[in-house]
Amino acid sequence: MSTEDEIEDSSAPLIEHLTELRTRLIHSAVAFIVGMIISFAVWNPVFNFLTHPLCDAMAARGQPDCGLIMIKLQEGFFVAVSISLLGGLVLAFPYISYQLWRFVAPGLYKSEKNAFLPFLLASPFMFFLGAAFAYYVVTPMAFNFFLGFQQVGTTPGDGSSNAIAGIAFQGSAQEYLKLTIKFIVAFGLCFQLPVLLTLMGKAGLVSSKGLKSVRKYAIVGILVLAAIVTPPDVMTQTILFIVVYGLYEISIFLVARVEKKRKERLMAEGLWDEDLEEDDEDA
Repeated sequence: MSTEDEIEDSSAPLIEHLTELRTRLIHSAVAFIVGMIISFAVWNPVFNFLTHPLCDAMAARGQPDCGLIMIKLQEGFFVAVSISLLGGLVLAFPYISYQLWRFVAPGLYKSEKNAFLPFLLASPFMFFLGAAFAYYVVTPMAFNFFLGFQQVGTTPGDGSSNAIAGIAFQGSAQEYLKLTIKFIVAFGLCFQLPVLLTLMGKAGLVSSKGLKSVRKYAIVGILVLAAIVTPPDVMTQTILFIVVYGLYEISIFLVARVEKKRKERLMAEGLWDEDLEEDDEDA
């Protein structure tokens, strides 16, 4: 067989993989568009649901009217579009994950499939757990904090100049939605930390000892992350820092469990090298 024939034979599987990848991406895009259309049709109930933390915080302060305003004429449309984009991603995510799995699974051994599948299932669960934590815990506290800067105006009846200007909340619908989605997405992504680090630990890319040794750098990184992804109030940043650092410590525990199971499996197969383990500990 000539060299050209060998190149052509080796390129055939690559073309097949690219064709399959294109098909999977098209299916994922169609699922996302369908999810967007469904979300756009019900954007009003979704928006009402997302405003519950604000309405509850305002009602607790004796402000029953929590209506938001449109500063720009097209703002209502962009609110609907933003909700449809987020809803389309949420609705299509299980199908997109399935397409990803179908593309990757044929190239994995059975043991690798059994190792990777739990992480694929844990990832959306942890995202929704983080999103729920942001919606039910963080946003009510944050909105109550922000509303605390309102001020009731007064006008003296004697015409003196001691009047006090009122500061009342009249929020933009689009800005409120951006802030709420930012909270939800930020905490949802941060809750992926144990999944990511545990998967990296299973692949041998990180170790529990290594994670412990860089703990002080992780603390600084988490502080910077909290300052970037949350509004500029200390309370919300502190909550995010505590949660993410707690997830980091949980990740160390999970990686240690992965290492323990790997050691037990290698010892049972007679492949564990005690001298290598001592060298790693001394390093």
